[in-house]
Amino acid sequence: MRRRTFIASALAAPVTAQLAVPAIAQQVVFDPTPQIVNIKKEFLPGQLLILPRSYYLYWVTEPRTAIRYGVGVGRAGLEFTGTATIDVKKEWPTWRPTDEMIERSPKTYGRFKDNDYVQPGGADNPLGARALYLFQNGKDTYFRIHGTTAPETIGQSVSNGCIRMLNEHVIDLYARVPIGTVVTVL
Repeated sequence: MRRRTFIASALAAPVTAQLAVPAIAQQVVFDPTPQIVNIKKEFLPGQLLILPRSYYLYWVTEPRTAIRYGVGVGRAGLEFTGTATIDVKKEWPTWRPTDEMIERSPKTYGRFKDNDYVQPGGADNPLGARALYLFQNGKDTYFRIHGTTAPETIGQSVSNGCIRMLNEHVIDLYARVPIGTVVTVL
């Protein structure tokens, strides 16, 4: 081996070894705490954007600025996607599972089968302290942005399709968003 080839090979070895080491990705820690964040310019003030895969809801407050809240979302096959408007808002809403929910989970929702029982609003109600009702073309989608009695589910895909928030966060959001707010779920 010639001297130049040997020196070039020796110098290249540490660089090659460094390139072969896999890059360690930084893990982003989920934080449901409301925070002011930057957002893409195509989302306008007064709109809500929900990114289910990252478990965040964004209330756009001004161009390129939003308040980000952590959320829980629908499990695979039950999630809502698309655009809707908030046509109804309720404090301490009543609740009844849909017929599909009762059929899917008779053990969980059996007390609602073959009757018209509606659970009153209150601390034990699955919709929590507030609910924002999503509509498309004037029709109820039966999807909601609401509080929860299961705060440990925030940051997970476990609901029957609704967007869950911690009760104190949905109370804050409820006070900010008017009827007619556009909601985009990607």
